[in-house]
Amino acid sequence: MSSRYVKRTIEPVVLRATREFPAAVLTGPRQSGKTTLLKHLFADKCRYVSLEPPDVRMAAAEDPRGFLDLYPPPVILDEVQYAPDLLPYVKERIDAARSKCGQYLLTGSQNLLLMERVTESLAGRAAILKLLPLSRREIEGHPQAPIAWETKKTHAPSEKPSSRKLWVDLLRGGYPDLAAHPRRDAAMWHASYVQTYLERDVRTLRQVGDLSQFQNFLRALVARSAQLLNLTELAHDLGVAVNTAKAWLSVLEATYQVIVLRPYFANIGKRLVKTPKVYFTDVGTLCYLAGLRDPEHAASGPMGGAIMETAVLAEIVKSFVHHGIEPQVYFWRTSTGAEIDIIVETEGKLIPIEVKLSATPRPEMAAAIQAFRQDMGEKAAPGYVVHPGGVRLPLGPGVTALPFGEL
Repeated sequence: MSSRYVKRTIEPVVLRATREFPAAVLTGPRQSGKTTLLKHLFADKCRYVSLEPPDVRMAAAEDPRGFLDLYPPPVILDEVQYAPDLLPYVKERIDAARSKCGQYLLTGSQNLLLMERVTESLAGRAAILKLLPLSRREIEGHPQAPIAWETKKTHAPSEKPSSRKLWVDLLRGGYPDLAAHPRRDAAMWHASYVQTYLERDVRTLRQVGDLSQFQNFLRALVARSAQLLNLTELAHDLGVAVNTAKAWLSVLEATYQVIVLRPYFANIGKRLVKTPKVYFTDVGTLCYLAGLRDPEHAASGPMGGAIMETAVLAEIVKSFVHHGIEPQVYFWRTSTGAEIDIIVETEGKLIPIEVKLSATPRPEMAAAIQAFRQDMGEKAAPGYVVHPGGVRLPLGPGVTALPFGEL
């Protein structure tokens, strides 16, 4: 099978971090390309050691100073969550040569445990960066292309994708292994990924006694994707305690499998919904867990809207994260039912975004955004109705219909 390296938006951010900090920590879900990226950027500059093999892990645990003597900086320490007790000794080495930048490059795929240890040991000494699966612009070979509202110019994809190709791509998702091997069976890959993830990460982070019950929880989240998430109701439906459901959701969030989108609050005299919404970080994972295998079924079935909304949210989140910026992304819903799918807060402004499944944008699709902009006044920026078609056009004052391929 042919294989290719896909250039990542975050590359200049990582290079800058190694010039400004003694250490850099690259976190993200398994298989998001962390190791490949660091090897690509630093193959001729850094030694490389993976802490995943048990014998290497044991050597690091039993004699951390001796281990670090074996691998002096500059060095890539891969999967450092397997040897968290090494971090205080890394700090010791950094403090002994504080003026040197780019000494240690660390990767890890478990946010919860890793971040606790990094914060304890490397506060002020390490840049913390996240790498998520590939964005659309990365897959298309435009990793530095700005997102729609950052430029007056339109960035059209190198070729206008057909509707079918768009849905084929959404079913595959954004993991680099699938992009590097276009002929690889996506369903088989996702099946293996989900099983590996369940067996390794879930059991490491939380004692999940019944994996089949956790799989039921995953599928229950799929059915509620892009909807308000009532954990009490979900726990009742599954026959588990609410605290168990909360713990499982925190595991999924900590290992970057889901994005929990929280409502935006502003004091404008409206009663606002306080319940969050949940999305899968990778749209291919969502489609696989939903049992979708063909693009027509995905596009026209009951999950079509949720899939499209997941793709749009993930693209926005990745655009910020891969520039080293923590995204300020929310949704808006009042108790009377007025709703905006996605609110992006950037540079003191709120950008309202509605996602539609129809490839034929119409002026009435702009109504919710126009009402939101009226409510929020000067704080609201022009908004977008993102759709799967190929047409970009104004839908009314301050609202543009935007093809997903130009987001």
